[in-house]
Amino acid sequence: MEFPALSHHGGTRSVTGSCHQLHLSPSTSLLIDCGLEQGGEASAGVGLAPIGFDIAGIQALVITHVHMDHVGRIPALLAAGFRGPILCSGPSARLLPLVLEDAYKLGISADPVQLDRYLALLQRLIVPLPFEQWHCVVEQGNVTCSIRLQRAGHLLGSAYVECDVRVEADEASSRIVFSGDLGAPGNPLLRPVRSPERADILVLESTYGDRLHAGRGGRQQRLEAVIDRALVDNGTVLIPAFSLGRTQELLYEIEDILHRKSLVSEGCQGLGDDPLEAIDWSRLPIILDSPLAQRITQAYLELHEYWNYEARQRLSEGRAPLGFAQLVCVDAHAKHQKVVNYLKSTGRPAIVIAGNGMCSGGRIVNYLKAMLGDPRHEVVFVGYQAKGTPGAVIQASEGVQGFVQIDLDGRMREVRAKVMSLDGYSAHADQNGLVAFAAAMASVPAEVRLVHGDVSAKKMLRRALEQAFARKGERVRMLIPS
Repeated sequence: MEFPALSHHGGTRSVTGSCHQLHLSPSTSLLIDCGLEQGGEASAGVGLAPIGFDIAGIQALVITHVHMDHVGRIPALLAAGFRGPILCSGPSARLLPLVLEDAYKLGISADPVQLDRYLALLQRLIVPLPFEQWHCVVEQGNVTCSIRLQRAGHLLGSAYVECDVRVEADEASSRIVFSGDLGAPGNPLLRPVRSPERADILVLESTYGDRLHAGRGGRQQRLEAVIDRALVDNGTVLIPAFSLGRTQELLYEIEDILHRKSLVSEGCQGLGDDPLEAIDWSRLPIILDSPLAQRITQAYLELHEYWNYEARQRLSEGRAPLGFAQLVCVDAHAKHQKVVNYLKSTGRPAIVIAGNGMCSGGRIVNYLKAMLGDPRHEVVFVGYQAKGTPGAVIQASEGVQGFVQIDLDGRMREVRAKVMSLDGYSAHADQNGLVAFAAAMASVPAEVRLVHGDVSAKKMLRRALEQAFARKGERVRMLIPS
């Protein structure tokens, strides 16, 4: 085996389970991500099944971001005896314990003593690194490896990883880049992605390598129209959302809508027959019913220095994009049930954001059971619904005329609530974004490996990359690891 070399322990068969090993010598390596393979990408828990590969010689684990399909096997890695540093960005260092604590309680044990022991070990191993600065990770004999984290725009703290490897002192270094998950442009909170200066080997995600996203330009206006309709109908808008990333984007945009609406209503009292004029926008409750999402949102607030300029500017103006006055946080389960019953029985409009994002469990299910049969209410999807999940079934009823039923907790329930899907909220780069990331480098990579995507997405992205490189007069070795 020539060094540096790569082996893949996940992220090759599907969109989940990213885990890549960078071999620097026969006995020395780095691990980039240690993610969980998730059926339907809806699982929240983790397990302690065998890690699936030999961990001897792994000097450090480098985390691109804290979604479970990139970090969910960390408990198994620690159970196998790994005690090296877990290197990640500052925001990821703050978010990782929150995500893994929740998953550990759901999938392994909620015993407080065991949980505290696990979290204490995790905290000892986490090493936050600043963006855009080189950090030497390995220096053994003739082998050296430094890494640099660059913003990936996928969620707060997400990074792609540049690895600069020198095997012999008198040889040029090799640059291996792991994309992690790359974000779509225009995220309201995050700074944009910039392509690396170079890469000899690029390990590139391909989640949406076979499609183009709808533009983000009108998504806030579409969300506003949904809220307007709910206010007129005196209904509840139910938004199933993932706790990390999507929820914070929604809160940011809802705050902006409410900010503008309250200003408009102050200047337009009694100027016509529009029913929305009678609404007191300042009293419209935005209910965040997810304890994990609340903790993550608080962490986002504390990490505001990592937001983009526009978002930080709102803070400087005295606004609270993620902690505004109308935001109601529901923690205890008893309080959750009271909120469900109240909204079901009253005619007061509200917006509810609750987990989980695919309606396969969590608190959103209780809202659906209570409200799906009432046409006053509306279910709004802002993310992908995996085939076979309740969310996918409900989403498929959008625009359908006639009788539609869904099985929730073993009972068939009629879908009479309005259903709508809002485009423009994908956290992943589409095919154009992935091609631009790879093709914009000053010198094209010698090799591109496509991971973290379905087979069709990888094949279509490979074709698009080959065409992009051909336009530059270059041929690049394209691999789809198995």
